[in-house]
Amino acid sequence: MEEEWVVSVLRKCSNLKQTKQIHGHILKSGLRTDPFVFGKLLLHCAVSISDALHYSLRLFHHFPNPDTFMHNTLIRGLSLSQTPLLSLHPFIQLRRQPSLSPDSFSFAFVLKGVANSRQLRPGIQLHSQALHHGFDTHIFVGTTLISMYAECGDSVSARRVFDKMSEPNVVAWNAAVTASFRCGDVEGAGDVFGRMPLRNLTSWNVMLAGYAKAGELGLARRVFCDMPLRDEVSWSTMIIGELLREGIGTNEVSLTGVLSACAQAGAFEFGKILHGFVEKAGFLCVGSVNNALIDTYSKCGNVAMARLVFQNMPGARSIVSWTAIIAGLAMHGYGEEAIQLFHEMEESGVRPDGITFISLLYACSHSGLVEEGYVFFSKMKNLYGIEPAIEHYGCMVDLYGRAARLQKAYEFICEMPVSPNAIIWRTLLGACSIHGNIELAELVKARLAEMDPGNSGDHVLLSNVYAVAGKWKDVASIRRTMTEHSMKKTPGRSMIEIDKAIYCFVAGEKPNEVTKEAHEKLREIMLRLRAEAGYAPQLRSVLHDIEEEEKEDSVSKHSEKLAAAFGIAKLPKGRILRIVKNLRVCGDCHTVMKLISKIYRVEIIVRDRSRFHSFKDGFCSCRDYW
Repeated sequence: MEEEWVVSVLRKCSNLKQTKQIHGHILKSGLRTDPFVFGKLLLHCAVSISDALHYSLRLFHHFPNPDTFMHNTLIRGLSLSQTPLLSLHPFIQLRRQPSLSPDSFSFAFVLKGVANSRQLRPGIQLHSQALHHGFDTHIFVGTTLISMYAECGDSVSARRVFDKMSEPNVVAWNAAVTASFRCGDVEGAGDVFGRMPLRNLTSWNVMLAGYAKAGELGLARRVFCDMPLRDEVSWSTMIIGELLREGIGTNEVSLTGVLSACAQAGAFEFGKILHGFVEKAGFLCVGSVNNALIDTYSKCGNVAMARLVFQNMPGARSIVSWTAIIAGLAMHGYGEEAIQLFHEMEESGVRPDGITFISLLYACSHSGLVEEGYVFFSKMKNLYGIEPAIEHYGCMVDLYGRAARLQKAYEFICEMPVSPNAIIWRTLLGACSIHGNIELAELVKARLAEMDPGNSGDHVLLSNVYAVAGKWKDVASIRRTMTEHSMKKTPGRSMIEIDKAIYCFVAGEKPNEVTKEAHEKLREIMLRLRAEAGYAPQLRSVLHDIEEEEKEDSVSKHSEKLAAAFGIAKLPKGRILRIVKNLRVCGDCHTVMKLISKIYRVEIIVRDRSRFHSFKDGFCSCRDYW
């Protein structure tokens, strides 16, 4: 039908210009007097699009015999405008029409207008008229009356209206709590909340926000801890309340500090909440806050959002901004994209510094771009005159080491104009461990023993090389040395964020309610991977001389597997699993994550100690180069 088509097209109009075109069609098609079509046009102009209220007033005055719905539409639009008290005018016109009478919406909308203008006297008059028309017991009107009295500072009248309600619903109870807080009656708000027969999420958020605004952070924390469910409003309210505690203002320093904490923990949901607050509070014009957002999204596994923040930055981007996004692309293995962005930075006239080149070399290293990395290392010195620091040399050793060019990495270290530190040698030892070069690993370990004899990680790396080669006597010797010197291997630890809470898993930890559920789900997953994907454990990932069955049990309980299993058990279908691990992902876990992503049709993002792995549809973003 013509009417339905017009209304359907009208809903898609996002501005007054488009709406006027539809209005012209209505006039030509003979629908100008159709109350249904005209009512929808009036509603669209008065409420749905901005800066069209004046047009809705003209429409209203040109329509013959407007009905109650049309009057209500105008009352509603004016109540939400900059001059809310003007909503009284169409209400009065409606009252004067002998064939029409106000309904519950008429009173609710005009009371909202009075509340927004904080004019108590007309509010009292409207309350009297509502009683006259029999709306004193109407839940919708009663709730709006409570809010009106609260906005006008009359807590006694607000409470009186609420107390006269025979069966207040949860919305009315929430309005009563809000009214108490609005009038400064914190104790009264707690009393009303305590008597509520039924609470929804809004009820809890009202109490949380009320206590936070009143400076009652202790009570706010108690409410927050007692909440059966929390959403973005809950978390942002609590975060901002904590920022304001003891006079700590919400400024760029505090925001970047909190964002940095989110980045380190991989707390993606927290980061999103803070991003929303940053936008609402007007801090997106601050460069340091944008840089912190780029870093947070990158380290939380969402480089697409990091790029979006970077692209939408107002004004000129600083070297810090360019370096932050290049580093983000680097840790996700997008080497080519990082190089392209570096060239864009050069073309924009921004001069790179030493930190920029560290990020760039890091990007080349994690993408296997060996020749490109060497070119940039030379360009840094020869074109930009930046003298390489120990970090740049470390990046080059890592670049060669990951590419299995171990001899080249060793020669590079020997030719360095500065004395290599323990980190440089340890980088090469790690590469020897990955690629199984026993001879060079022993040589490097000897150097490290002179520089940092008490480092347990170096012993573990050499032990790994021996274990992969099956030299169990040498493994036992190293383990014995570690025991004698009270050295302990850093345990694998993985974290996953679920419903704004961070859960941590450590292989071999004592069982608790969370780990029991994770182990149960993991057993189910491993059985399914065997049955549907032919999975067989990579026992070389177990670096102990134990029986095959024990090896299989050991490798199946690595912390990232437990975190993934818990995530699958707890998160809704379709949600990304975001896992942060303190050590390098082993080969078997890497295979398992690929298979889980395929069999369970879930995306898994794992951040290990140096980079990200994004598993989807049975593949990893690292292309098995890590």
